[in-house]
Amino acid sequence: MTDLPNLLTLSRIVAIPLVAILLYFDGATWRWVALILYAVACITDFFDGYLARSRRQVSDLGRFLDPIADKLLVAAVILILVAERRLTGWTVLPALIILCREILVSGLREYLAGLHVGVPVSQLAKWKTVLQMLALGFLILGDAGLPAWPVTLIGEGGLWIAAGLTMVTGYDYLKAGLRHM
Repeated sequence: MTDLPNLLTLSRIVAIPLVAILLYFDGATWRWVALILYAVACITDFFDGYLARSRRQVSDLGRFLDPIADKLLVAAVILILVAERRLTGWTVLPALIILCREILVSGLREYLAGLHVGVPVSQLAKWKTVLQMLALGFLILGDAGLPAWPVTLIGEGGLWIAAGLTMVTGYDYLKAGLRHM
């Protein structure tokens, strides 16, 4: 529990309510603060796994908590962006696809774990997570971003691409899992 990789994962979970609270405040300063905290939380996703492998501190707790921390962070940001009407109209659709896939894959992993079948994370799924996190970062910033950049449009486009990757990786996991059902 006290290994650095696990502490980084736990710090990501602790950051979630802080990011969520910051997203409710109005104003450019609050959005930048939320983005910075969110970005730090996202960066820990890379370092917790990297450190666990390089220090040979891979643990069952870390394998369990890391994907949960990712999903909680992404889901919390999506839900608040929708609640605050920063994601509206058709842009809610890729957010819904992402949330549904995450729940489906989590349930599938849980079921397969009961059968003692591990499903490793694919490289494409890692890229999907990175793209989701980047897109949501742009959407957190929204109109508080650089005036010359279409920050919200970049975030929305990234979310649609992430949703496409989400469907592909979700199908891959489902296909692999169906062999064991």
